[in-house]
Amino acid sequence: MEIRLARKEDVSAIMQLVKKVVPLMRATGNFQWDDDYPNPAVFEADIEIGQLWVAVLDEKIAGVSAITTDQDPEYADAGWDITEQAIVTHRLAVNPDIHGKGIAKALMQQAEIVANTKNIKILRVDTNNQNQATNTLFPKLGYSFSGEISLAKRPGLRFFC
Repeated sequence: MEIRLARKEDVSAIMQLVKKVVPLMRATGNFQWDDDYPNPAVFEADIEIGQLWVAVLDEKIAGVSAITTDQDPEYADAGWDITEQAIVTHRLAVNPDIHGKGIAKALMQQAEIVANTKNIKILRVDTNNQNQATNTLFPKLGYSFSGEISLAKRPGLRFFC
């Protein structure tokens, strides 16, 4: 598996991955993503500023993750000091056809690598409280629960931090 920065020509494959993931999310009651979000423009903006990473397996996009320093103001509701610089993982997704290969773990480890290269000591992530996969994964990777919040940009949903 190769973890690398995404390129504009990857957006089509990333959107194909998203189109596979969204119905599975909905089936489990996780409405974090929909037909409007995330969209090509979101991924293109991530690529433009060098914060979108992909996992490539057998020459195909197997996973995607935005590794940013973007913190939503609502993170303060989880007890986080959002004035502290942190690496934040957003838009993590893995092709459901190839689960169990450590793709999400590798992308989360890439966030640690980015943090180390930028000398940032804090890593953060939020996930829909109904996202069973990430709610299982993050504690296994050493992340600890800080609180539950709502996000203005995703009304009606609750997120674990």
